[in-house]
Amino acid sequence: MTSTLLTVPSRHHDVVAERVGRSASSAQGALMATPRFDAWLAQRHAANEFRVDRVPFAALDGWSFASGTDNLVHHTGRFFSVEGLDVTVSADTHGVPGDVAPSWQQPIIRQPEIGILGILVKDFDGVLHCLMQAKMEPGNPNLLQLSPTVQATRSNYTKVHRGADVPYLEHFVRPDRGRVIADVLQSEHGSWFFRKSNRNMIVEATGDVPLRDDFCWLTLGQIGELLRRDNIVNMDSRTVLSCLPLPDDYGRARLTDTELLSWITGERSHYSVHARLKPLMTLDGWRRGEECVEHEDGRYFKVVGVSVSAGNREVKSWTQPLIEPVGQGIAAWVTRSFAGVPHVLVRARVEGGFLDTIELGPTVQCTVGNYAHLPSENRPAFLDQVLRADPARIRYEAVHSEEGGRFLHAESRYLVIEADEEQAPTEAPQGFAWVTPGQLRSLVRHGHYVNVQARTLLACLNTAAAALS
Repeated sequence: MTSTLLTVPSRHHDVVAERVGRSASSAQGALMATPRFDAWLAQRHAANEFRVDRVPFAALDGWSFASGTDNLVHHTGRFFSVEGLDVTVSADTHGVPGDVAPSWQQPIIRQPEIGILGILVKDFDGVLHCLMQAKMEPGNPNLLQLSPTVQATRSNYTKVHRGADVPYLEHFVRPDRGRVIADVLQSEHGSWFFRKSNRNMIVEATGDVPLRDDFCWLTLGQIGELLRRDNIVNMDSRTVLSCLPLPDDYGRARLTDTELLSWITGERSHYSVHARLKPLMTLDGWRRGEECVEHEDGRYFKVVGVSVSAGNREVKSWTQPLIEPVGQGIAAWVTRSFAGVPHVLVRARVEGGFLDTIELGPTVQCTVGNYAHLPSENRPAFLDQVLRADPARIRYEAVHSEEGGRFLHAESRYLVIEADEEQAPTEAPQGFAWVTPGQLRSLVRHGHYVNVQARTLLACLNTAAAALS
């Protein structure tokens, strides 16, 4: 019997990680100089007609409140629906934190289909560049932001809406699509989506890629510069960029990888979260009017309707519901170095829409106004330290909007803040852990470990928009 010789490649992509690092340190692109970006984006905005108007629910074309449930649904049964959610949280010996309600009810978006968020990359002059798109989303405060090469729900790319083809989709769905650098299912916002995941992909093109209108090639370093500015790089780009493979410059951490996984497993075992869908009309504390569904206290968020026109979208005009938060959010990492190794303080977060019990979130993640009326023991841990942080200790700060296809003007202030022992003790409090960026990058290779807000902060590190001392 003759044996067939096989080539067995390395399990690791060390060369890819080095190329990613080189791109992150390249502040000038081969095809577009960074100072030209603003003019290019303004040109793309001027080239298309964009308009978003609030409308009453009765003006939503194809949308209605279903008889018997009042769930807000599309007549095709596709796209998404706004339904009710009932959540009960219990915990074992060390209890539920004071800022986590033991039970609550809320509207939530149910969209069981998995979308594709994909960035196509290619070498120019020996440096990886990302193909980015100037994409209009109705919920973006400035409408046009930098999105991935492909940002499409299954309804989009299977043409449920009878729209045009999604550009460059073939690079992410065909068997010969190219070299896969990252491919993982990641969660969306667990507070507003019910068990929603997207396929986050980075694919290296192997042949020529024609450049279409509304697209540009940028290095990771250029994208990092844009991430230092408010509302330029959208959420879908940020979550994909968090999946970039990068070398771990330290290889050491306060917790070993096994200890970290054990801590996460312990936190997931600690909580019992029972989340069940229920009719929207039966939610306690929520009321429906002609133009919005809102909480009787005026806090949290609203469900509203909009009419949209966009000249460069697969469908040129449509109407839809959006979730509109009441107030700006905050998402902050507190950071310290231990024996010269930078760490960030993550929190095991419970959110009603998570597929699993918890995911790792920033040190602080909340809408401040939702806690303004509460005593300090019921406010999120570290919130007051973050709000009062010495500007000299702020290592990163920018306002980024959340998913503009489902949320209206949902903005969060993202921060990275250096702390000392008094502000953030070496022994992390219950529900928190000190982890390194390298450990988070390892976890992001697997789905449903790191939430979307923490992935935004990780993307800022991956692209050198932020740096830890």
